Amino acid sequence: MNSERKPIPVCDYEGSDYQERFWEQGGREYEDQVEAVALRRLLPAGGLRLLEIGAGAGRNTPRYHGYGQVVLLDYSRTQLEQARDRLGQGGRYVYVVADAYRMPFDEGLFDAATMIRTLHHLKQPMTALDQVRQVLASGAAFILEFANKRNLKAILRWLGRRQAWNPFSRETVEFAPLNFDFHPAQVQDWLRDAGFHLERQLTVSHFRLGILKRTVPTRLLVGLDSIMQWTGELWQLTPSVFLRARKDGPWGRPPGELRWRCPNCRSTTLNRFQGGLQCSNCGKRWPLQDGIYDFKDPLPDGPGG
Repeated sequence: MNSERKPIPVCDYEGSDYQERFWEQGGREYEDQVEAVALRRLLPAGGLRLLEIGAGAGRNTPRYHGYGQVVLLDYSRTQLEQARDRLGQGGRYVYVVADAYRMPFDEGLFDAATMIRTLHHLKQPMTALDQVRQVLASGAAFILEFANKRNLKAILRWLGRRQAWNPFSRETVEFAPLNFDFHPAQVQDWLRDAGFHLERQLTVSHFRLGILKRTVPTRLLVGLDSIMQWTGELWQLTPSVFLRARKDGPWGRPPGELRWRCPNCRSTTLNRFQGGLQCSNCGKRWPLQDGIYDFKDPLPDGPGG
């Protein structure tokens, strides 16, 4: 079987100071806090194992304190190095460099997954959503955030002829390379087609305007936003929407151990050697270095153990 495939373009934050520049120094305290509110409302309080897709530098990871094991997956090693330095190595955290289109996990391993501020970088959302479904146990919760093209600002700009694309159409908008806005109905269709059923929607970041964030106390904005988030069941007019969906099927508890799948040939027979994991089918060797599994860049061919 030929495992070669045409690679899907990926937005790579390798070497980026995104955490510091955007979150810590970018005046995003309001956005961070209202996203924390949405996560508390949607995510089940605890479970065996949670997968954080697009974990970055681990901004949200401490919020998953009810889970026995948290697996942080990101395409950028340097982002995960920042997360490791903040959260610690070993223990309940597992750091994995990998492609969300080809996840290195066996099926049914997780009883929850989150994908926050990640879908808007995915050129092929359905491919990634299908991967999420595969690695979740039946009945597991999936918390998804997406950038909403049908937001109030976009509607006003379109009505004022300051914007060419129609915020009410279902077509995806790529407003910058590998940066996408999606229509809520389109995202719902994708979830259904991928084998999920939608349970709840919250609208988030109602007051994402610079002048409001500069003049109104953050605590007040967060309080108002937390009240208005419930309107997500009626309409979605904010730049950010959070959903909770569940994988179709009766509840099935995930297994106790984390089991791997080779992203090259999809075999589930990976054996440990001193430097990482080796696939017994295709021979690819995936390194484990400084507490981070790397399923993006295999080691050169050669004896691996």
